[in-house]
Amino acid sequence: MHTLPVIDVGPLVGGSGDPATVARQIDEACRSLGFFYVIGHGVPAALGERLEAAARSFFAEPDERKAEIAMAYGGRAWRGWFPLGGELTSGVPDRKEGLYFGEELGPEERSVAAGTPLHGANLFPDEPSDLRPAVLEYLGALTALGQRLMAGVAMALGLDDNWFLRDLTADPLVLFRIFRYPPDTTDVPTGDWGVAEHSDYGLLTILRQDTVGGLEVRTPHGWIDAPPIPDSFVINLGDMLDRMTAGRYRSTPHRVRPSVDTERLSFPFFFDPGWDAEVRPVPLAGEPPADDAETRWDGTSLRHLSGTYGDYLWSRVSKVFPDQARGVAER
Repeated sequence: MHTLPVIDVGPLVGGSGDPATVARQIDEACRSLGFFYVIGHGVPAALGERLEAAARSFFAEPDERKAEIAMAYGGRAWRGWFPLGGELTSGVPDRKEGLYFGEELGPEERSVAAGTPLHGANLFPDEPSDLRPAVLEYLGALTALGQRLMAGVAMALGLDDNWFLRDLTADPLVLFRIFRYPPDTTDVPTGDWGVAEHSDYGLLTILRQDTVGGLEVRTPHGWIDAPPIPDSFVINLGDMLDRMTAGRYRSTPHRVRPSVDTERLSFPFFFDPGWDAEVRPVPLAGEPPADDAETRWDGTSLRHLSGTYGDYLWSRVSKVFPDQARGVAER
C-alpha cells in the first residue's frame, strides 16, 4: 500500500449513505495501517481557514510577545506556547514551536479544583484577538467529530455504536496543538526532524494539515508520504486503541520531515479516553496477533499496561517537557 485510504464519513455525521459501509472501510484501514483520510466530516472549511490565519498571525510575532503566554504560566493545565526546540521526542528536541490547548475549564470544575494535570483554562494572547474564539469553536467541532468517528470504530469492531461513549468517552480528554515547522535552515539546535518517529498516546488523532506536507507514515514496506488533501483530515490511531484491541487495530509510527524553504503549520487534535477511565480490552472474538513490542519504535509492549488513562498519559507526556513536568510535580 503506497497511499492512505480516503473514507467519506458523511453517513456517520448525519449525511446520506450507509454507516455500515463506512464501518467496513474503517475496519480495513485500522487493521492495515491505522491511518486514513476522512472527507464529508461536516467541519466547515471556513473554520479551519480562520484558525490557520489566526495561528499564522500569532507565530509571526517576536518570541518576546509569544512568551507572554508561555507554558510556564499554564501550570498544571499544561497550556500555552513553547519555543523552537522546546519539545522533545525520544529525548531529542523537535524542529518546531507550538501552542498547547485543551478543553476550556474554569477553577470551579472538579478536575481543576483537584489539581488534575492537563485540566484547566487555556492561555490566549491579546492579539490576534480571533485566536481564542477560533480555537474554542474548533475544539467543539472536533470533539463532536471525534465522538462520531469513535461510533464508526465501535461498529467496525462489531460493537454497538455507543460502546466507547458509554464506557470511555462520556467525558473525553481532548487536547489540541498548533505546530509551526520553520524551514530547516534554522540555526537553533534541534534534531533533524520536525518531529521524529513516534506514535500517539490515546484513541484517535484528527489532523488538519496546511498545503505544505511533510507527514510520513511507516508501513511494512517502508515510509510513505501523507500529503495534504483539501478539506480532509488525516486520522491515525493511538496506543490505547491498539492496546484495547490487542493489536488488531494499529498504532502506527509517523514523523514529520521539515520543508527546506517553506514553513508548515499543522493542527493535531487528540481525542482520548477520560482521565479517570480504566482502559480495558474490547470484547473481541478470535486470537489477537502476536505482540509487536520488539518491532515498535520504542520497544514498548502495549499488552501489559494497567491503570487509568490519566496514569499512562502523564507518564508519557512528562517526558516531552521534563522541566515543565518537574514544576508541576513540585506544586
